[in-house]
Amino acid sequence: MDYTVGEILQFVEENDVKFIRLAFCDVYGRPKNIAIMANQLERAFSCGISFDASAVQGFLQVEESDLFLFPDPETMAVLPWRPQQGRVARFFCDIRHPDGRPFAGDGRHLLRQAEGVLAEMGYTAKVGAECEFYLFLQGEDGEPTDIPFDRAGYLDMAPLDRGEDIRREICLTLEEMGILPESSHHEQGPGQNEVDFKYDDPLRAADDLTTFRSVVQVVAAQNGLCASFDPKPLPGASGSGLHVNLSLHRDGVNLFRAQGQGHSWEAEAFLAGILERVEEITAFLNPLPQSYARLGCCEAPGYLSWSHQNRSQLIRIPAAAGPYARMELRSPDPACNPYLAFALLLRAGAEGVRERKPLCPPCDCNLYTAPAEVLQGVRPLPQDLDAAVRAARESAFVREVLPQGLIRHLLESRQPG
Repeated sequence: MDYTVGEILQFVEENDVKFIRLAFCDVYGRPKNIAIMANQLERAFSCGISFDASAVQGFLQVEESDLFLFPDPETMAVLPWRPQQGRVARFFCDIRHPDGRPFAGDGRHLLRQAEGVLAEMGYTAKVGAECEFYLFLQGEDGEPTDIPFDRAGYLDMAPLDRGEDIRREICLTLEEMGILPESSHHEQGPGQNEVDFKYDDPLRAADDLTTFRSVVQVVAAQNGLCASFDPKPLPGASGSGLHVNLSLHRDGVNLFRAQGQGHSWEAEAFLAGILERVEEITAFLNPLPQSYARLGCCEAPGYLSWSHQNRSQLIRIPAAAGPYARMELRSPDPACNPYLAFALLLRAGAEGVRERKPLCPPCDCNLYTAPAEVLQGVRPLPQDLDAAVRAARESAFVREVLPQGLIRHLLESRQPG
C-alpha cells in the first residue's frame, strides 16, 4: 500500500486505531513486536522507537544495546482478529542504530541490498512462495499434540478434508490485510495444508510470508488447533516445504520462458548461479536438524539438479508461460528466515548473470527411483545440518552477502548438540 505518512496518520485518527504494533524479525525469522499507542506513531516515523537489542538473540551485546524501529509506511495493515473498537495496526520496521545507520543484522535491510545489486545490473526479480504447514489437535492443557486434525490426503475434499474452513479463514484474513493468496489445498500428509501466493517484489513477498505464518498460528489457535511449520513433524509422513518461485525481469519483460520457447541467457545464468551456490546456503534454507529428514523423499529434492516440470529435481521449470514463467526451488522449508533466504538466492542469481555462468544440461529422470549409476553422477545436497553448516562456514559467497556476526551466531546456534 503506497501511503504517505500524513495519509497514515489521518487513517489512524479516522478509523479508531488506538494501538500500533511495530514488527520485525530476529535472525531466525521469528516475529517480534513492540506495541505503542497511536499518539506515538508520528514520533516513530520521525525518530524511531528504541528497544533493547541485547535481549534479542543474535542482535547486539549489552554494552551497545540500543537499536531503533522505524515503521515502513508501505506495510500498514489492520489486524482483523483484534477488537474493532480500539483497533490495532501493524507495520514492519526498518532497524537502525542511534546514528541512523541501518542495522547490519536486519533481514529486511539485507534483502533490500540484494534487490539493489540486481537493480544496478538493470534487473528486477519476482518471488512467489508456496508454503506447507500441519494442523494438530490441542491437548486438554492447551499444548500441541502429535494428533493430526484429519487423515485426508492430496487435494481431498470434505468431509475427509477437515481443514478447508481453516484455510478459508486464513485466506479471508489475509485478504483483509491486503495480501492475496492464489490458491489453497490439502497436501499429502494427514492434517497437512498448503497456501500459495502470487509473485511479488522480494521484500513484499518476505513480509507477506511472515504475516502469513502469524495468521496461520492465530487462526489455528482460535479454532482450538495448533499449527506447525516444522519441516518434518511426523515420521513417515510428508515433510513441509517452502517452494520458492523466482523470475528475472529486464525493462518489465520476464526473461524466463515456457518450455520449448528457449530461455534468455540471463534466465539460464540466474538459475546456474543459484544451482552453484545452493549447497553453501542450505544451512539458511533448511536451518533445523529435522529439515534433513524431509529432503530426498516425498517429492522433496535430495540432489543438485534441475529439469522441466520434474518434481524430483532441486529446481524445476514449471509448465507456465508469460508473467508466470519461472524457476521453482523446492528445497527450502518454512523454518527458514525468508529475508535471509531470499537475499541469498537473489545474490546467487545475480552472481550467475554477472559472470554469465553456463547452465548444465537438465536431469530428466526420476531421481527418487534412479539406479545407482545415475545417482553417482549427481551431487547430493548436504545430508544433515552438520554438513550444511560446514559448507556455509567455508563459503566466501556467504561471507560476502551476510555480516560476520550474523553468520557466526546462526551457524553456531544451528549445530546439533
